[in-house]
Formats: sequence, C-alpha cells, structure tokens
Amino acid sequence: MTITAALNTSLWGMQTETTRLSTAAHNIANVSTPGYSHDLTEDMLEVLQAETGFAANASVFETGADMWDMLMTIVRD
Repeated sequence: MTITAALNTSLWGMQTETTRLSTAAHNIANVSTPGYSHDLTEDMLEVLQAETGFAANASVFETGADMWDMLMTIVRD
C-alpha cells in the first residue's frame, strides 16, 4: 500500500465515523420526541465506537503524514 493510499483510506474512515456519529447524535437528540422510538443504549454505544474509530483513523493519517514528510526530506537531501 502506498502512503497516499493509506492517507486516503484513513480520510475515508474518518468521514465514515463522522457520519456514524452524526446519525447517533440525531437519534439521541430525538429520543424524547413523541412517537419516536430508538434504543438509547445502542446509540450511546455507536457514539463510543465512532469516537474510537475516528481516533484510530486519525492516528493512521498522522503516521502517513509523518512518513510523507520524512520521504520529502530524504528526496530533498
């Protein structure tokens, strides 16, 4: 896998987790709306999983960016 592919994959992962968090937040915000039924426990679990997934993808992105910077330093020298 190339550095660019790793960066793109982690970026896609962060976008996915952002959407997942947004959906869970929407469900949590509407839990007390009359006629709306959703499992608050599952939504809170989704929030925690989205947080963990986003952090993991952000870590991969940072590592890829560091590798890219190192590669550019080597190429310039």
